[in-house]
Amino acid sequence: MYKMTLALYLIVLSILSISAKADESQDLLAIQQQWAIANYELEDDAQIKAFTDLTEQTTLFVQNYPNSAQSHIWHGIVLASFAGAKGGIGALGYAKQAKESLEHSLEIDGTALGGSAYASLATLYSKVPGWPIGFGDDDKAKKLFKQALASNPQGIDTNYLYSEFLYGEREYKEAKARLEVAQKAGIREHRRKADEYRQQAISQLQVKVDKKLKR
Repeated sequence: MYKMTLALYLIVLSILSISAKADESQDLLAIQQQWAIANYELEDDAQIKAFTDLTEQTTLFVQNYPNSAQSHIWHGIVLASFAGAKGGIGALGYAKQAKESLEHSLEIDGTALGGSAYASLATLYSKVPGWPIGFGDDDKAKKLFKQALASNPQGIDTNYLYSEFLYGEREYKEAKARLEVAQKAGIREHRRKADEYRQQAISQLQVKVDKKLKR
């Protein structure tokens, strides 16, 4: 009797776990799709409104899945994107919150979503002003980008973001190499909109890199 009860209990736990993972995946996909629209297709007040709504949504996402690295990753990505959309000193608070969320995701699982937290955190360090205004640090950014590549050497986002950083550092040959890898990554079906815009950005940066290499 005890063995049957235990077996039924384990079956129920397994079903609940599968259901929870399915719900989390659906929530994540919805956030990713809304982020692509907000980040690439909206401007000015419409974009600010979209990121305000997305921030509330990812806050709830974290509350629903507090032990999931990917919930903290996407909360961080949304906050970082919001900071970029707002710009100026007023954006620094969002950037700091994004940093905290991404760092927390690394404490849970640094390999989640192909090491996306490393690439997103590296981008923050590369774009935020340095001391005494902010926490920006190019040396930390480069170290984090290399950790991101170690986790996902062929990833479209990691390679593009690193190439963008390398371009700013005037390391044009390496930037070109990373862009070529990013371009070969193609389009992911579940991230089609974001990847199509990313491929456009890759092509645009390639033109700029090639011009620098010809000089």
